[in-house]
Amino acid sequence: MDRRRFRIATVAVALAGAVAVWLVSTTLFPYHSLNHDEGVYLQQAAMLLEGKLFLQPPVEGVFQPWFFVESEAGLYPKYNPVPAGMFALGELLGGYRLALPAIAAGILAGVTGVVSEVFDRRTGLLAAVFVLASPLYLLDTATFLPYAPTALLNLGFAYGYLRADRTGDRRWAAAAGAAIGLAFFARPYTAVLFATPFVAHALWTLARDWRTALPRQAMTAILGLAGVTLTLGYNATVTGSPLTFPYEAFAPLDGLGFGHRELLNHRIEYTPELALEANGQVLAAFTGRWIAGGILGAGLALAGLAVAVRREWSPRTAILAALGVSVPVGNLYFWGNYNLLGDLDAAGDGLIASLGPYYHFDLLVPTAAFAAVAALAAFDVLRDALDTHLDRRAAFTSLLAVALVGTLVLGGITTNQAAAPIERNADVTDTYEQAYAPFEPAPPPNAVVLTPTPYGPWLTHPFQALRNDPGYDGRTVYAMDDRPFAVAEAFPDRDLYRFGFRGVWDPLGDSPEAARLQRVQERSGEAVTLNASVGLPERITSATVTVATDAGTTHYVASETDDTLRFRVMIADGTLRVAGPVEAVGEGPLEIDGREDVDVTVFADDGVGGFEYRLSLPVETGDGTVRVLAPHVEYCLDARACGGAATYVPEASPDGVFVRTDLRVTNSTQDDT
Repeated sequence: MDRRRFRIATVAVALAGAVAVWLVSTTLFPYHSLNHDEGVYLQQAAMLLEGKLFLQPPVEGVFQPWFFVESEAGLYPKYNPVPAGMFALGELLGGYRLALPAIAAGILAGVTGVVSEVFDRRTGLLAAVFVLASPLYLLDTATFLPYAPTALLNLGFAYGYLRADRTGDRRWAAAAGAAIGLAFFARPYTAVLFATPFVAHALWTLARDWRTALPRQAMTAILGLAGVTLTLGYNATVTGSPLTFPYEAFAPLDGLGFGHRELLNHRIEYTPELALEANGQVLAAFTGRWIAGGILGAGLALAGLAVAVRREWSPRTAILAALGVSVPVGNLYFWGNYNLLGDLDAAGDGLIASLGPYYHFDLLVPTAAFAAVAALAAFDVLRDALDTHLDRRAAFTSLLAVALVGTLVLGGITTNQAAAPIERNADVTDTYEQAYAPFEPAPPPNAVVLTPTPYGPWLTHPFQALRNDPGYDGRTVYAMDDRPFAVAEAFPDRDLYRFGFRGVWDPLGDSPEAARLQRVQERSGEAVTLNASVGLPERITSATVTVATDAGTTHYVASETDDTLRFRVMIADGTLRVAGPVEAVGEGPLEIDGREDVDVTVFADDGVGGFEYRLSLPVETGDGTVRVLAPHVEYCLDARACGGAATYVPEASPDGVFVRTDLRVTNSTQDDT
């Protein structure tokens, strides 16, 4: 194949990959994936665009994003900034998502170039097609995760190194060093595993002819070590020590090695035996589901390796083959592959079922390369046989038919294997679409949104789409719903909203089932009254109202059980009272002082169990003034479901079930009859 046609074909394959990844990204992952690290990298990308390495939240304790570390200088992410910087380049061109097809195209061009350097141009092009057809490439490159960006840098290193090895050009050697230096800055261990076979080759060239090899190898090494120095400098800037990586500062036992491993509340004893079991399952998934052709594609790669050993073996070929060793063997030492699987005894569990074995992303390169070698070797043998026994036209037709059948078989296997993760991700996206519906077509302007915390005290976990600008000055600001008064005070000129969803956060289980964005009123004065009306369906036989403060609890029995129960919660003079068609049982008014959440529960009894309304009312009293925020409202079919997962959503509530609330500033001496 001449150079011009090769370049055109390379561009065509790269563009096909860019289009495919763009479509997957926009249709399958419009709200991002199950891996909440995407929000971390996008938050970091936004920080880099504003020249910030740290976040300085306006209120302590309610603005910490997922996987960010607290320090005296501010909050910083546990990940190194190179992948985020690559995503930020997309934003400069019009949107973060534009970076993904560019990375996708670069990977395919890189595979073509690397494999062409080792074998020939047609093998390089076919290897790129194998990568393009791999579900691992299509799904992971369509997300804001670091594995594809780091693979692009590794491929840039590999191409520069091989080109310099062939031509002696020090410029390519310098490019190789810069690429692997950036790859190390992005994901140090991933870069080391990828570079190991090349380092071995470099040592071999030095031993063979050091005078010729030393200038270019030194150039690569110097720029590669510059990347290491940059990494250590970044460590010193954010963590205070060049040898302490940000991920280590976040969780000191979340690193390489065997023994006790721990990340937040997740801990295990990671033994070599467990490593072998976990990584065996990961490699089985890689070969069976996540490469083009599945197990048949893996068989082609092994056959291609055998062909290369017999026909085209060279030190450069050995580099590619050694990648098939360094990547999986090195990953034994990393407990992340165990975490990727979820429950080892449950098939289809863990993030691997949705996004594949992404720690082995670089293994696509040797797999595709040797699969291409085998496919082309078989093609050549068949072509020679047909040319011997048939005329040219019949031979061409037969060869075309065999190639088409082979492509359909490989494509059919790949499609079948990719169906499950695609369907899994599509189901998650359908659930996300319901959850984020209140923010469509755009979040409320000039607003602060209080968000729930189903996974603990984090932003963007799980709500990756709800991210703050680094200066907390964007169209919408997001804060945890833990200190609402402090948040309201920090943003006095913004409207306050509360985001809630109905059901537990389990996108794989089609939950949450509905969501709500509630405007939060604030009222302050000498006395504030909450007027509440709740629906009592016809089957309800009795109703009770329970009010709980830090000082105690009071119960009230409704004297009427018509279709609506109306009552008032009045706060004044350091006390709280309930008025309306209800009668107190036991103690009278409750004392209230300072900031607290008042829980008002209405139990509607139908004789067989009933249901509850729960109103959680933020209240602040002091210096003769009362401040109250509109309550978070829940409708609980089961009392045990209350506590955040049963948010009242008007559009999703059954007939006869409703809640209406209104806050009014009143006079403390106003009649409460």
